[in-house]
Formats: sequence, structure tokens, C-alpha cells
Amino acid sequence: MFRTVLRSVRRDLRRFALPALAVLIGVACVSGSLLYSRSLAAGADRLQRASRPDVSVEVRATGAPGPSGTAPVPDEALLRRLSALPGAASARGTLAGPAFLVARDGTLVGPASEAAGVNFVPDRRGRDPRYPLTDGRGPHGPGEVALDRWSARRGGYRVGDRVRIVVRGEVRSVRLTGVFTVYDPAVAAGGTVTAFDQATARSLFAPAPGAYASVTLTAAPGTPPAVLADRVARALPAGLEAVTRAELDARAAAAPDRAKLGTLLLVFAGIALFVSAFLVGNTFTMLSAARAREHALLRAVGASRGRVLRTVLGEAVLVGAAAALAGYAAGIGVAGALGALFGRASGPAVAAPLEPLAAVPLLTALAVGVAVTAAAACVPALRASAVAPVAALRTGLPAAAPSLRRRTLAGLSASAVGALLPAFAGGDLGVLAVGLPVLLGGLVLLVPVLAPPLTRVLRAPLRRVSGVRGVLALANVCRNPRRTAATAGALTVCVALVSAVTVALSSLSATADRKAQAQMPTDLRITAVDFAQVGADTARKVARLPHAAAVTSVREAAFRLRDGSTLWTAVVDPDAVGRGRLGDLTVRAGSLDDLARGVAVSSALAAEHGWRPGDRLTGRELSDAGVPGGPSLDRPVVAVYDGPEALGPALLPESALAGAGVARGGPVTSVLVRARPGGIAALKQEVRRALDNPLLVVQDRGDAGREAAEAFGPLLSVLYAMLSVTVGIGALGVANTMGMAVFERVREIGLLRAVGLDRAGVRSMLRVESVVVSLLGAGLGILAGGAAGVAAVSGQTGAVISVPWASLLLFFLGAAVIGVLAALGPGARAARVPVTRAVGE
Repeated sequence: MFRTVLRSVRRDLRRFALPALAVLIGVACVSGSLLYSRSLAAGADRLQRASRPDVSVEVRATGAPGPSGTAPVPDEALLRRLSALPGAASARGTLAGPAFLVARDGTLVGPASEAAGVNFVPDRRGRDPRYPLTDGRGPHGPGEVALDRWSARRGGYRVGDRVRIVVRGEVRSVRLTGVFTVYDPAVAAGGTVTAFDQATARSLFAPAPGAYASVTLTAAPGTPPAVLADRVARALPAGLEAVTRAELDARAAAAPDRAKLGTLLLVFAGIALFVSAFLVGNTFTMLSAARAREHALLRAVGASRGRVLRTVLGEAVLVGAAAALAGYAAGIGVAGALGALFGRASGPAVAAPLEPLAAVPLLTALAVGVAVTAAAACVPALRASAVAPVAALRTGLPAAAPSLRRRTLAGLSASAVGALLPAFAGGDLGVLAVGLPVLLGGLVLLVPVLAPPLTRVLRAPLRRVSGVRGVLALANVCRNPRRTAATAGALTVCVALVSAVTVALSSLSATADRKAQAQMPTDLRITAVDFAQVGADTARKVARLPHAAAVTSVREAAFRLRDGSTLWTAVVDPDAVGRGRLGDLTVRAGSLDDLARGVAVSSALAAEHGWRPGDRLTGRELSDAGVPGGPSLDRPVVAVYDGPEALGPALLPESALAGAGVARGGPVTSVLVRARPGGIAALKQEVRRALDNPLLVVQDRGDAGREAAEAFGPLLSVLYAMLSVTVGIGALGVANTMGMAVFERVREIGLLRAVGLDRAGVRSMLRVESVVVSLLGAGLGILAGGAAGVAAVSGQTGAVISVPWASLLLFFLGAAVIGVLAALGPGARAARVPVTRAVGE
């Protein structure tokens, strides 16, 4: 049987080429994703082990309250006690917080999410083993810092240069005294590490006076970390825990963010393989029909149905195995390309060297390639084994025309279920993930029923444009509706995914635009980029500008009221908010002019608690741990109002926190500015010049809307790039079907040539047929994908449905281009067939 399978594959090698290529692409995506994910995980583990080489045990807060009712943090006294424990070679307190490096050109170095500030703890020789210096010395005093060498290089700085950093919302000019090497996850992610001396770091990052973020200990030689951890744990109060280095590394390895990229890549690789299955199944279906007489002869000479079934499946396994091996080799290149695309060249290497002979990716690639090919060939193999031996005696086999009734009923049922699921999903992505495949499957099943009406609609215009060639092409589309469905199905899946992504992200972008503009409470808003903060004196600087009419900083403060409820407030300047100077707040009762002596609450909050002007609210401010312990609140309700979320759900004057320091109200979340009439644009420029801080964003309403809408652009580009692979496979499916149709219809093409159809006419006929099939698949895909995209967004509160008709039209026209390109090769081969040989077959 193996020799029979091998001869069949060699004989039909050209027909297997395109399905094998599709499987190769899918396997390359899978194996490349696995190899790159494996390399990334190994590199991250290696980097984690290399970071903080002096850590054997770490002591940190669990967040649970201690005996005093507050959450304890490691402090100086604890550090001294732990350093004296037997088996502890040394102990150090760790301080860390956000510190941003500004390059010479005024831009931020690295992503804001990975900008770390740390404390430099020198030994007697002035060296810190955690941050080994490669040039210069450690920092001394608030006017000096040290940088990791990758950040210094990207910022264009050398030892002795003045460096701009942003800490706690303030831009500082300091001197760079040293450059060090550090293997830190922040630097590996493209970020920066800025080291301050101990006193400066404590003033900037300490969670409480004399406290540390954590305390780390180095085990003495001969003392296992686990033993030291047990001793440390016995010396700790409740609310603190001791974690060994092995546990720290294990927790880092189990972090969910580690696997996100690999999972996303594997999802798209799976989609590519799914689309490839359409192409494989269509190929074996057409081959089984073309070789029906051959299979009948095998049955006539004694081969059983099982033998024919195993022969066809053997061909599929052989093709799948060859494609999988080639796909794995290509996957090594894909992994390298992913490393170049997602890797960082500015810091220590994150990804470890690829392991091309790793057992798991290699075996997975072989299993996936063979399984997908064999599964796709199962139904055609069963049909081939069902050919009766008597068929070998016929001079020609009539085209089988089984009833489409059951297929049509199944398609209608699946389409109905698939359409109803998104309609009642309410934005639930899990339900949508089930509904879209069901809808697509139903539409693909209905293609044989939809194709004839479509061709009838197109017959008249195509006859005027292409004459008899267009009519012949439409007849070919309807001749084998099952094949048309299989060919269009691959494109339907691809275009549906692209359309769903486009409609959903377009709607989300429009929704974000509208919400952002509606939530702008005034002319300008100053905010910090993510992970940064606005300086405490920013509002004071802006208030001095010529075109500023009213300015207030906004902080958040939470209070536990006497009745046990929690009141969240926006702490503002009452003079700026009162008398309508800042923004348009609608007062329902009372007056905002009296805010300086009381509290204003939103109408929704007032209705929830039954508050009215004159009611007194009493309570205490909550700490970061959610424990009441801050300044007390005892103020009347002076106004009930409606306004944007930025000024709600309650307003509290800054004086309510007087005596506790302005920082007790939390960091400044934003600064709101009202411009003098006609001075918005001028004020925006004045603010940017006055603050000169790359971490602060100055926006008017239009800016806020555009920024919110543009946030979805990079995601859309990445999804398009990944889905383009599946679209390419769908195009291969059309080309494969057209190519095999030429092999089947040699005699027909020869007869057409004999009665006067020239070579150009043959090419035109095949081109029209390919375009019609492609447009049919694209149209169904746009319909299903657009509906899924709308359903995904419509369940959200305040959602704006935005259908990008221009993009969908472009996808539809792109399908026509795919049809034209897919017909080029088959059309050329058909035109080269000699008339005499074609007629004689």
C-alpha cells in the first residue's frame, strides 16, 4: 500500500503543491510561535536569575493588617534585627518607585511603564553589588544620579553630564555620576533604572517615614536560603512574609503576562491551520472525483473499502508529514523574525538562543501538520472508498449530484443559531467566540443554495461586459456547488475575521472618542502619561499664565462615613469650581459658591443616600490600605449637581485636608484649566512651554477624543498583520481550485477552443469564474464578520456603532483582486493546452 500511496503522490505532485504549501505556512506559524515562546521564557528565567544576585530571601508586606489594624511595612528597626540573624551575611532595605529619564532631544527614554528609580547602597569601597559600576561613582546627595548603561547610551549621556529626570511629577536637572550594569526586567523591556543615594531615595519612594518597600538578605556561605527564610519568618510580625529566591523566581515564571504573547501568536497560527484545512479538504474532494474510476478499478481487482480509505488517508498523511517538516524548518525562520519584531536591542537580551531541535515544538509541528491534513481528507476518503466496483466498467462517470436538502437545512439551522447567539450575547466575548464560527459554518453550508441566485443576478451584466465568456464562467460556478462552497469557505473565514476586527475596533474607537470629549469638564486638561504623576505645584504654575481664567488641581480622597459607606471625592480648589468659572456644572440644589465650607455631591449619589443640602457628612479619610486613619470629615452638603466623571461623584475643597499636608488627599490626578475667551490655543502653547515636561499631556476636547480613538490603531495594525497570513492561505485555496479545475476540464476547454474561443477568451472565462467565487466568499465573510463586530460592541454602555464602509468595500474589492491573481496561473496553463490533444482526451 505504501508504494501505491507514494506513486499516487508523485503522480499528482503538482495538485498537492498548493495544499501542502498552505499546511506548511500554518505549521510554520505554530512552530515559530512555540520556538519563540520557549526562547522568550528561557531568556526571562535567565534574566530573573541574573537580576538582584545578592538576594537569598526577601521580606515584603502581604497587604494584610497587623496587630495594630494597619498594614505593616519593613522598616529600619526590622532591617537591623534581620541583619543580626544567624546565617545572614548582609541585609539591605529596598526602595523603588517611578523615575523617568528624559533624553537630550526632550523625549522620554523607554516606555513609561518600565521607568524605575532605586536606592544605591554602597559598601565600604563605595560599590553596590546589585548595581556594579562600569564607569564613575555612586550618587551622593539629591543633585546626583547613576544610570544603567543601556539607558545612558540611549539618552546620549556620559558621566559628568547634566541629566533631566522626572520624579513625582517634577522635572529635575541632576548630574550623572556613574554608569552601572544591571540585569533587570525593566531594562530588558526597554525601560530605565535610575539610582539615587539612600537619603534621596527615601524621600522620594519610602512608603512611610523610615520604611522600605522590602528587605532582602544574603545568606552566609553554608546557610541554605530555606533555612534562613525559616529564621526570618519567625522574627517577622503578622502582615510580613519571607520568600526565598527560588520562590521569587517561580512566581515570576508563573506570571500570566509571560504567556500572553505566545498565546496570541498560537491563536492566529491555529486560525491559519483551520483555513488550510479548507484547502486540503477541497483538494482531496476534487482528486477523489477525478480518480473515481481508478478507485473503482482497485475495488474490482479485490481491494476492500478499507484499503481504498487507507490509501487516500495515507496520501494525506504523507503530504502532511512532508509539509510539516518543511513548515518546521520555515518556523525556525519565523521564530527569528518574531525575535527581531518583538525583541529589544537596547538592553540585555530577553530571549535565549533558539533551540531548533527541541522535542516539544518539533513533535507538535509534525502532529499538527499530519493531523490537520488527515482530518481534512477524512470525508473525501470516505467518499472515495464508497465508489462501487462496477463503476470501473463505465466509459465515463456521471457527475454525482446528491441532494442538498440536508445540507441546506443544516446551513439554515447553523446560520440561525449563529445569528441569534451574538444578538443575545450582550457583549459577552465568550458567547461571540462560539457564535461567529457557528454562523460562518452555516453560511458556508448555504453557499450551494446561494450561488445559483447570485449567478442569475450577475448573468445579464456579465453578458454585456464579457459576452459568452461570462455566461460560461457563471455556469462553471454553479456546476459543482459543493466545490464552490469549499473554495469560497476559506475566504469567508478570513474576510469574516478581518471584518469583525475592523468593525469592532472602529466602533470602540468612535465610542472612546465620544466619551473622551464628553468627559472633558473644561477647556484644557493636564494629565500625566500612564505610570507617571502630575506635580503638586503644576496648578500654581499654570494659574500664573496670561490666558488662564480658572485653574484647579484634582486629587482623589476616600472617606469612611459614620453609616459604614464609603464616599469618594474629588478634591478641588473651591474658588475655581464655584461661580461657574471652571466648567459647566449643573446645580440641582444648593450652591457651589459655598463649597469652601462644605461638600457637593452628585445627584445620583444624593438620590442613593437620600442626602439634601444641609445634611452633615461625618467620617474619616481612608489610607491606601483602606483603613480609616486620616483627617476627619464633618461638613454639610452645600450643593447637589450633575457633571462629568472627572468632577465627581462628590466635590471637596482643598481646605478639608488642611493640616495633614496636601499629599494626604492622594497624588494630583489632573489639572483642569479654563481659558479666557478665544485663548484656548494660546493657553495650550503657554502651558507646554511653562511646564516643559514630556510626561505631561495637555489636551483640549478635540485632542482628548483623537487620542482615545487613535489608541486602537496599533492594535488594528498588529491584528491585520497576523490575519494577513490567513488571507494569503485563502487566496491559495482559490488558486488551487482553479488550477485543479483546469486539469479536470481539459477536454471541455479544448472543445471551446475548437468552436472558436481563443486563448484570451479561455483566460477571461477562468478569471471571471475565480472573481465570482472570491466575491461570493468575501461577501458572506463581510456580512458575518460585520454582524459579529457590531454584536461585540453593542453590549457596552454608551457604545457607538461605527461601520467603516470604506474599509469593508476595500476588502470586497480586494477579494476581486485575489480572484484575478488566483486565475493567472491556471488561465495560462489552460490557454497553452493544444486543441487537438484536448479534444482527443
